[in-house]
Amino acid sequence: MSKNVVLMVAEKPSLAASLAKILSNNSCHTRKGFNGACSVHEWNGLFKGQSAYFKMTSVCGHVMSLDFTGRYNNWDSVDPVELFTCPTEKKEATPKLKMPAFLSQEAKGCNYLVLWLDCDKEGENICFEVINEVEPVMVRSQRREQTILRAKFSAITEKDIKAAMNCLVSPNENESKSVDARQEIDLRIGCAFTRFQTRFFQGKYGNLDSTLISYGPCQTPTLGFCVERHDTIKTFQPEPFWVIQVSVQATEFRKLTLEWERVRLFDREVASAFHQKIKDCKQAKVVGISQKEKAKQRPQALNTVELMRVASSGLGMSPHSAMIIAERLYTQGYISYPRTETTQYPENFDIIGVLKQFRQSAEFGADVRDVLSQGSVHPRKGQDVGDHPPITPMTLASRESFDHDSWRLYDYIVRHFIGSVSSDCKYLVTRIDFDVGPESFSVSGKKLLDPGFTRTMHWQALSPDEHMPDLKLNQMVPINEVKLNERLTSPPDYLTESELITLMEKHGIGTDASIPVHINNISQRNYVTVGNGRKLIPTALGISLVHGYQRIDPQLVLPTMRSAVEEQLNLIAKGRGNYDEILRHALEIFRLKFIYFVQHIEGMDHLFEDTFSTLSQTGRNFSRCGACRRFMKLVASKPARLHCPNCDATYSLPAGGSFKLFNELKCPLDEFELLLWVGGPNGKGYPFCPYCYVFPPFREMKKGSGCNQCTHPSCTYGLNATGVASCGECPNGILVLDPTSGPKWQLACNQCQVVIKVCEDANKLSVASSTCPECDARQINVEYRPEKNKLANGLTKVKDACIFCSPELSELVEKRYASHAKSKRGGRGRGRGRGRGRGRAKPKDKMAQLAAYFV
Repeated sequence: MSKNVVLMVAEKPSLAASLAKILSNNSCHTRKGFNGACSVHEWNGLFKGQSAYFKMTSVCGHVMSLDFTGRYNNWDSVDPVELFTCPTEKKEATPKLKMPAFLSQEAKGCNYLVLWLDCDKEGENICFEVINEVEPVMVRSQRREQTILRAKFSAITEKDIKAAMNCLVSPNENESKSVDARQEIDLRIGCAFTRFQTRFFQGKYGNLDSTLISYGPCQTPTLGFCVERHDTIKTFQPEPFWVIQVSVQATEFRKLTLEWERVRLFDREVASAFHQKIKDCKQAKVVGISQKEKAKQRPQALNTVELMRVASSGLGMSPHSAMIIAERLYTQGYISYPRTETTQYPENFDIIGVLKQFRQSAEFGADVRDVLSQGSVHPRKGQDVGDHPPITPMTLASRESFDHDSWRLYDYIVRHFIGSVSSDCKYLVTRIDFDVGPESFSVSGKKLLDPGFTRTMHWQALSPDEHMPDLKLNQMVPINEVKLNERLTSPPDYLTESELITLMEKHGIGTDASIPVHINNISQRNYVTVGNGRKLIPTALGISLVHGYQRIDPQLVLPTMRSAVEEQLNLIAKGRGNYDEILRHALEIFRLKFIYFVQHIEGMDHLFEDTFSTLSQTGRNFSRCGACRRFMKLVASKPARLHCPNCDATYSLPAGGSFKLFNELKCPLDEFELLLWVGGPNGKGYPFCPYCYVFPPFREMKKGSGCNQCTHPSCTYGLNATGVASCGECPNGILVLDPTSGPKWQLACNQCQVVIKVCEDANKLSVASSTCPECDARQINVEYRPEKNKLANGLTKVKDACIFCSPELSELVEKRYASHAKSKRGGRGRGRGRGRGRGRAKPKDKMAQLAAYFV
């Protein structure tokens, strides 16, 4: 009987060599594959109870990659929007390796295929890439599910590998499809935005620090977190606060600095009042002494995210570098699979057996022997997400076996494992409470009882013991000093890689495998620089990109879009979502967003122009920014804009006309200084807030609105305070009092060009809260100086009067408009003019439009 031939494929050549050595009991012979990159390890053995000839080889990562068909790779001839719907095809990931031909050749005549790819979704996807090349040339004697099998393993040890060989399963096509969907979504979205941005900005600005202005559905929200922290820092305004500090002479040689029970106060007068009460006190009274035993918990089992966080914050390694090293340690058999979200050891995990391997280690032996002497170990309960066991050491190695960084990462993994099965760190907290006059103070100290896990994880050890002096209840202790200290609140620091990883995990941006890639990308593309302490500091390019997305479509940079897509992809992986429907839905959403982005790219262009050209440098200081309270520059280009160099923010201004400060008044919503725009032949003008003009604060406001369209309920320059009547020349316009037009007062429509002159030479003119009972127009208050009075019957003031209906005022309204209004409200005059005021009437149903704004 002829032997069955079993082809086995691993993900990397080094892994194939390790697996072959274990499965053949070190009896395999090796030859080079024809592609020169992958070896083939061969031996005889048993498979499914029968004699078999084994061939173990590997791929080098993905066999195939997704790309557009030929003509769609031409940046110059293809509209990027076509990339959302154009054909795609699978191409060889690395053509020089000739991997499809290599796999096909080695598979000829094989009866079985056993896949040893990494046990995650990406590995599952590579499984099916291998299947597509191998299955057509295999011997077809049984059904696919009996001849194509998958090994599930988490560590390269003899026990784990042989157990996986005895429990082969079918590959998971649903998980593979979820990766296919992610690849297509990322390809189409990333390429469309990247091509458009790059072509639009490159060549237009010569001092860009990048040749590729890229967008990525995960990369851009990752950058967004960094810029959000940058914006918080730049707009932070320090706030003073006050603290009372008391120093006492507890013993002849020991001074104690006491903590105030109120901690701090932000009102100087109140803090000074408390200070006055106790500043002359000479003694502090001991009113309480307490002791409490506390514990610092040992860590949970190690997963990928925690490994990356510690590598960055504690070892100074980038997450990307740390994962490369961890992958190498795994394939060499030193640690278990390093890509896992699980933080709980399996029930059958042999913790004692792993510990015993390290008993004789010069580095870890003493700590391991101490743990083993306890008789049993009880790790903290974590979370089992059903993927892989936590990251653990698999075998003892010496420092000489590794390079510097590899040893440091291996050393941490071993120490974390030992710490996770050690006892908690226990310590005693002693607290002494004092009364100083009517105010309460305290001081605390710690005494270590049992170092527990911190004996191994020494960087988490408590600070040296702070022994408290032996004081007695009601004892009076001399006071050395009572001070009132003024301090300032401080902004947060820039995000560290460790903090960014936490945010990405929380918001579902990327996977444990892709998180380090996204962080590495924003650094390599010059969107951030890595500072001391591995802090991520956004560059001008990164800031301009994020602010541009926020201006055009904030969802492009928010994490919510990507996390929603990931949820849908997970449904595919679990077999609960339709691949085609989810893919089509996600791409259509981003296609529409791309079209909108292209139509509004000038919003981002303004930011680039101000950052990467001399415009912001040639502008003049004009008005104060509401965010940072520093001067913004008026950029005298067309259209004119305000640019805040400190916040790196740009605000567009109304086209035409002129601008000036509006009495140094501020918008009550955002603290930006109000500006006055005056333009057009009729001298029409209105105040506006630069921020609200670009970012309307209310749903009914459109972009490009001034205060005369703002429905803020209490602002004295908003529509609620200055609106008078509906405009007769346009369907939705409101006649608004121009508060800057005196003494030649006028009402101006906030939608069209209608302007009406009213109450010329009046000293004061304001809109009342009452409405006219006849026409529903808002009434006004008028006051004249005696020498310029135009009111009848010797009056100099009129209160709550209608400019259309009140006899005192109707003659002071521009004749063309006033006559027309009267004739339409009961025949009290015929319209004689044919100018701006001539047109539709102001009946009650029309005037009701205005009333709706004030409900």
